[in-house]
Amino acid sequence: MQPFKHAKESQITITQLMLPSHSNFSGKIHGGFILNLMDQIAFACASKHSQNYCVTASVNRVDFLNPIEVGELVTLKASVNYTGRTSMVIGVRVESENIQTGKKKHCNSSYFTMVAKDDTGKNVPVPGLILETEQGVRRFTRSIIRQEQAKNRSNQFKTSEFKMTTDHIENLKTHNVKLEL
Repeated sequence: MQPFKHAKESQITITQLMLPSHSNFSGKIHGGFILNLMDQIAFACASKHSQNYCVTASVNRVDFLNPIEVGELVTLKASVNYTGRTSMVIGVRVESENIQTGKKKHCNSSYFTMVAKDDTGKNVPVPGLILETEQGVRRFTRSIIRQEQAKNRSNQFKTSEFKMTTDHIENLKTHNVKLEL
């Protein structure tokens, strides 16, 4: 295993024509189908970087920004943004293109945390990432901050440690909720 690799060594791009069989009841491409493609490309990118089988540990922030139409080309791009000891954060970008007009839309960007596994299912070390650009440093640092924010959210609202305060109750007053405590 190489101790460090460039992100470009494992970048993956796939393009697929959206068919009627991929659509939901409103005639748009089903979000679940797009998520499946995103998971596949994240797996391919992480596996290429680590040279091991990888599993999805988590997905951070899935926002569907624009609908995708039947007949459009969808392009997914994946790149390693962060490497830990056995895990990687893979950035996935989804764009659609109207074949007739050439108009492109950004449809989604998400971050998949993937973990490298050996043949027995144990976590294995992954190569580190060589950062050559400001964009690479930004992506790596952003991944670190997202991890810290996720830990803080999890710890702050643990069932065993949550203490309802007047601040929580006041905050609820601005939302569509009725309290019956």
